[in-house]
Amino acid sequence: MQWILATTEEPPAWFIQLIKQYAPASSSGLFAAQLLWQRGIQDKSQLAAFLNHKTYQPASPLEFGQEMHLAMARLQQARKVGEKVAIWGDFDADGITSTSVLWDGLGQFFTQHQQLTYYIPNRLKESHGLNEIGINNLAAQDCKLIVTCDTGSTNIDEIIYAQKLGIDVIVTDHHTLPTERPPVTAIINPRYLPKEHPLYNLSGVAVAYKLVEALYQTLPDIPQDPLENLLDLVAVGLIADLVQLSGDCRYLAQLGIQRLQADLQQPPTLRRRPGVGRLLELCQKSGDRPTDISFGLGPRINAVSRIQGDASFCVELLTSRDVKRCNELAEVTELANVRRKSLQKDVQTQVNQKLSQLDLSTTSVIVLEDPQWPAGVLGLVAGQVAQETGRPTILLSTEGNGELARGSARSINSVDLYQLVKDQAYLLHRFGGHPYAAGLSLPVENIPLFRDAINQQLRQTLGGINLTPTVQADIVVTVADLGKELFLELKLLEPCGMGNPVPKLFIKNCWFENTWHRNQQDSQGKKVQYIKTDFDIRDDSTRNPFPGIWWGHYKEELPVGRCDCIAELDYNTFKKRYEIRLIAVRSSENSTPQTQHSANILDWRNLSESLVPNSPSLILEECPTHWDDLRAWWRRSLYNHQQLALAWSKPDHKPPKAIWLTLVGIAKYLSRTNQLVTRVQLLEKLGISDRALFLGIKALKYWGFTVTRQDRNLQFTWNSSSLLETKGDVAVAEFLAAVSEEQFQQQYFAEVPLSTIVAMVNQI
Repeated sequence: MQWILATTEEPPAWFIQLIKQYAPASSSGLFAAQLLWQRGIQDKSQLAAFLNHKTYQPASPLEFGQEMHLAMARLQQARKVGEKVAIWGDFDADGITSTSVLWDGLGQFFTQHQQLTYYIPNRLKESHGLNEIGINNLAAQDCKLIVTCDTGSTNIDEIIYAQKLGIDVIVTDHHTLPTERPPVTAIINPRYLPKEHPLYNLSGVAVAYKLVEALYQTLPDIPQDPLENLLDLVAVGLIADLVQLSGDCRYLAQLGIQRLQADLQQPPTLRRRPGVGRLLELCQKSGDRPTDISFGLGPRINAVSRIQGDASFCVELLTSRDVKRCNELAEVTELANVRRKSLQKDVQTQVNQKLSQLDLSTTSVIVLEDPQWPAGVLGLVAGQVAQETGRPTILLSTEGNGELARGSARSINSVDLYQLVKDQAYLLHRFGGHPYAAGLSLPVENIPLFRDAINQQLRQTLGGINLTPTVQADIVVTVADLGKELFLELKLLEPCGMGNPVPKLFIKNCWFENTWHRNQQDSQGKKVQYIKTDFDIRDDSTRNPFPGIWWGHYKEELPVGRCDCIAELDYNTFKKRYEIRLIAVRSSENSTPQTQHSANILDWRNLSESLVPNSPSLILEECPTHWDDLRAWWRRSLYNHQQLALAWSKPDHKPPKAIWLTLVGIAKYLSRTNQLVTRVQLLEKLGISDRALFLGIKALKYWGFTVTRQDRNLQFTWNSSSLLETKGDVAVAEFLAAVSEEQFQQQYFAEVPLSTIVAMVNQI
């Protein structure tokens, strides 16, 4: 595994002084200042909006435009004529909290159980999204309107089917959009907004909240409960779904955590969410940390569908005021999570055995299958394997009738998994997801073809670059730095998530003492095959050891003697102590981590020409199609001691077939007029690479054209007798495939996060 240390450029003195106003009195503020500075928070107004939600101005739900107005009109119509409305949710934590937000929120306008109902697919029997069986079920209940949450954007056939049964559909979702607007009454999806919009990164639960917020604004005299009562659920879904916590996402999470803490301070009988409180007690969390959601609530809500399939009762757990009933449901949820841990451990062991038989040097995408694997935990194990190997991982279960394999896929930051899977759609039964995670099903007989095709696709995309697992540290600390002061200083960055990860601490030349491990126990005292190692960490900076834990590892896995480690600093509310959570460890004789030069790469992509600064930087205006191209520019910038400015724009591609027809038209014109053309002129006219042009000229030759060189010019002549139509079709297909690949690469480089670019160019 490659260790990377983020650039630790010292921020200016004025910025450090500014941080001290927010940091604890006993703290220097330097560590927080370093982190915020390297994460791009570099001026006073940015800092204020980031650290204090009261200074942030949230976006209006009406910024979704006409789609939100259409949704409001249809909901008002349903309320006016007394139609029955169904919420169609999803079975993961984001989907469950989304359903709960709509259940509570729309419940202010429609009578629950009479006018308003909800439907959550069974994870083990159904897939994500709408399906005909569920739609038939709702039609039998005389539902006239479905409001989806966290799903539905690409369910075109199912939406049409619902319409045939007289059911309108409002989609609220945040997943990948279809090529054309689905035939729905309204679709509220932030992916239609510009990437820089503060609502762009909303998760499913936050989109659902925005729909309810718009309804509150449209019909302000009807609701009895304040809108803010929904924010605790929003925070749970946002943090559990691992979306980028910037813009309105961060703002809503900050408010939601405060709302959650306020509710937990009440006695159980007075809490608005007694189920949440009991679940936190069972997982020994207090609810005052975002990690209590990401490591406590989120996995437990997700565990129910993974183990039982049907997670519908989780909505009742999150929304009911019945303390006794909530306690019962929380116990069931906790036991499901215990079972999930045990199953996950078993599958992980089996996957590791299969991995040991793979040659990873020739494997770009790991695709493994087994008839005994429970489908519910495959995504979790795939995520672990992807992190450990640095390769996208797809795990498939062929249990059941043996005809259809179902599974989950997880990616690493540098690979758009959704696009990778989508390119193999001709082999699949169904698929869906986003760049980091996907679910899919396919005929068992297609698995070998799928494995070969997806590996070939990624190898072409990477262009020979070897995938390497990486772990990044943010700041260097000593054991003496660990403790309350540093914890409170780093707490300024919370809530953390994608785009603002939990700070990773690099501790050099340390060692471990008092190591021991044990199996975890469930709430009934039974052992679970899930290991945790406890230890004390020491170094030369202090005589005092500091406690820590390492989840999923045995004590024998810790190095003997001096070592380096990467860890997160946490507060254990159950043991009432500060501790580190070990992320990675290695012997000290290993080389020091490579430094990322993130400050030396400027992201000016997609800026209008008037906004591009005048700068001595090395400016790259042409969108690359290969990592090696980008690395060459990066090495040149380092040699010249310049910053590298990425200044290309999102490409406006013509369809490959249109480019082929243009090339044929040019060839016909030039042969008819006997004019000459240069290679550069053709490249600029067609917007393709030299390789694609070579394949295009090759295809033209099979279609009767002769291409000859005259100095730097090309001359085209046509002779019908040299026409070879069969070979020509194959050659054209090669040309179209090459153009498609180039366009995919350019699209990727137009949108890939800067953090991924920094990581990849450093893999020299």
